[in-house]
Amino acid sequence: MNPEAQNHWNRVYTTKATDAVSWYQTQPRNSLELIAAANLASDAPIIDVGGGASVLVDCLLDAGHTALCVLDISGAALDAARKRLRARAGSVRWIEADVREFDPPQRYDLWHDRAAFHFLTDAGDRAAYVATVRRSLNPRGHVVVATFALDGPPRCSGLNVAHYDAQLLHAEFGAGFELLDSRREMHTTPNGSEQSFTWAHLQLR
Repeated sequence: MNPEAQNHWNRVYTTKATDAVSWYQTQPRNSLELIAAANLASDAPIIDVGGGASVLVDCLLDAGHTALCVLDISGAALDAARKRLRARAGSVRWIEADVREFDPPQRYDLWHDRAAFHFLTDAGDRAAYVATVRRSLNPRGHVVVATFALDGPPRCSGLNVAHYDAQLLHAEFGAGFELLDSRREMHTTPNGSEQSFTWAHLQLR
């Protein structure tokens, strides 16, 4: 675990309301559409990486998914999500971990990441992330990942970020993954500013 990164994100989630952070969405439409496109069974294992206090897990529970896991480096973020879900939190596996060092307790049919990968500005960290994805997925497993687009903001939450179009994002994961779909999103933050995102839906060959 990287203590500097953990302290940073715990500080974010203890000093800001969960609906005031720039990445907050009331309805994670692109996530839900791309996850639905994978056509998974309701009991297929899904992991939301960097899920923080996102409401995606609520929406997936509402849609009938029963094998959900949320991973985040911030215990404060996970606590916020558990408190929001109340009794339903017991239906979700919560993991406080650094994704670069994550030892998956099981294999997943789908790996979801909205806006965590773009914080990995070091090539070695990105390689460690992709290696974690490979050892975490079942054969033919899916990856739904979003990052800042090439014209996205230069920093987020006080940190530098990397920028991608669909081809660059696919290249980071390598030829072992097939690019099934991609799209752009213009996200409006809670304070009204706009941020452009790139989405990619990949499948392990």
